[in-house]
Amino acid sequence: MADSEDIQPLVCDNGTGMVKFGFAGDDAPRVVFRIMFETFSVLAMYVAIQADLSLYASGCTTDIVLDSVEKSYELPDGQVITIGTERFRCPEVLFQPSFIGMKAPGIHETTYNSIMKCDVDIRKNLYGNIVFSGGSTMFPGITDRMSKEITTLTPSSMKIKVVAPPERKYSVWIG
Repeated sequence: MADSEDIQPLVCDNGTGMVKFGFAGDDAPRVVFRIMFETFSVLAMYVAIQADLSLYASGCTTDIVLDSVEKSYELPDGQVITIGTERFRCPEVLFQPSFIGMKAPGIHETTYNSIMKCDVDIRKNLYGNIVFSGGSTMFPGITDRMSKEITTLTPSSMKIKVVAPPERKYSVWIG
């Protein structure tokens, strides 16, 4: 894709036990820093731990803060890694691509728009049978989130059902 006017896809490379998004690396922080410095004329930026900021916001300067965001995972090769808010921020990009500077609708809006382009007679069936497949749908809670987001876009009388088969990670290979 040559210029910025082209559609920019969010490519999910679904490997064994991992999902890589094409925006990884320094792109997202660079965009944030550029916006802060150029658009808002920020002179300096400081990175802080969210739990500490919550403590200060409550009016306290000394206390015990319990922040249970970090979680350790053992990789197939035995190496243990610890990750924090990335667990929540990565899947959020599926619903809010603007987090990484993309001007594109989220998966819920894309699904809604696709259904709305179909014949009015089959829309009810489509809303009642949204099926997830692929490794990027393996995030915990993604079906509930999709259902909630689609529900906000549709009439309250519409029955929404999002199906996430247990084998969805390999659906493309199963056929």
